[in-house]
Amino acid sequence: MENYYEMGVIQRNTQSEQNFAILMPDDPNKDVYSRLLFFLDWMNTQGLPWHRPALSDYKNYLLHDRTRIHLRTGEVTPALLSPAAANAHLATIRGRYHALLNTTKVRQQLYDVLPPEISDPANRKALVDELLIRIEHDIHPRSTTIKEVFVQDQPDADHLRLTPAQVRALARTPGVNRLTGLRDTALIALLVCTGIREAELVALNVEDLRQTLGGELALLVRSGKGEKQRLVPYGPLDWCLVYVERWLKAAEITTGAVFRGVFRGDKRVRKTRITERAVNQIMYRYPISINGVMTVVQPHDLRRSYARNAYLHGMDPERIRQNLGHANLHTTQIYIGTLNADQRRPPEMFRLPHSPKELEQPLGEGKRKKRSRTAKKRSTVG
Repeated sequence: MENYYEMGVIQRNTQSEQNFAILMPDDPNKDVYSRLLFFLDWMNTQGLPWHRPALSDYKNYLLHDRTRIHLRTGEVTPALLSPAAANAHLATIRGRYHALLNTTKVRQQLYDVLPPEISDPANRKALVDELLIRIEHDIHPRSTTIKEVFVQDQPDADHLRLTPAQVRALARTPGVNRLTGLRDTALIALLVCTGIREAELVALNVEDLRQTLGGELALLVRSGKGEKQRLVPYGPLDWCLVYVERWLKAAEITTGAVFRGVFRGDKRVRKTRITERAVNQIMYRYPISINGVMTVVQPHDLRRSYARNAYLHGMDPERIRQNLGHANLHTTQIYIGTLNADQRRPPEMFRLPHSPKELEQPLGEGKRKKRSRTAKKRSTVG
């Protein structure tokens, strides 16, 4: 029995189609579909059939080897997942396999993949039993769950929060003398001056740019995370609109999507809005020097930079929360991040109880305090 499995006797005709048909449920939600599709793509590249999930190997791929390929340029860039995101992917896949194992047709599906030369009923049953055991082993949480370490203080490299000087350096990198550079400068400026998400950025229409809130010029986010609409006042950061309006004028955009693709040649603008993936690819083009290392700034780093700098300039965390569209203040505090050591230095709440002269005395040579006569009498009576 063992040799049949290890030698790959099981047929793999139309394997990728079969993997999809069996593993993808009929009506998955967006997250389930996306995670299973990533897993199916990986299985196909590894030449694995659906009954060999190998989640331990997939776990390592998500954490250390996952990449993304640019559809137009073919450029391959790292797309590693955090332990929390990888665990979510693995939990979805385990859930799908558990659902399969709880159905009555899973045994028949395994019988169907056995080669016809295994005709003896006892041998066929034994092999199917073996396959079921191996599936259970491959998806067991003990070998696939990733240990998450929760830390209070994170190194600067984990999540970037740019200083004002670094924001200036980033915004000056694309240039403003070409159509693409002007668009990218406007995109960077609007992200860092409002703290909006990349999904909210790509959904912006021209009429959203100049709304008001209590008489203040504000950006309208029509549908944020959780389908929540909000207004983000620009305040003194309305200078970002200088770049956005110059981009709109150069691109001859008067209505509809604010940020759009540009055709090759850098002269004509597409009618369709850019995607979230395109925003990440745009940011990838403009690394800046941070502590002497050329570093790619992600769109979400600009959202964190907005939160941190607003806080350091005296803005109340609750107001920052409302501008970012967070459901609770705890999330906003994470975005603000761990403050630098000088900002966490405590005030002089307590003073040194001994003088330096007292501390310099050799041990055993200090003057012993005299006891009062009353104290002596009490000790004698006792």
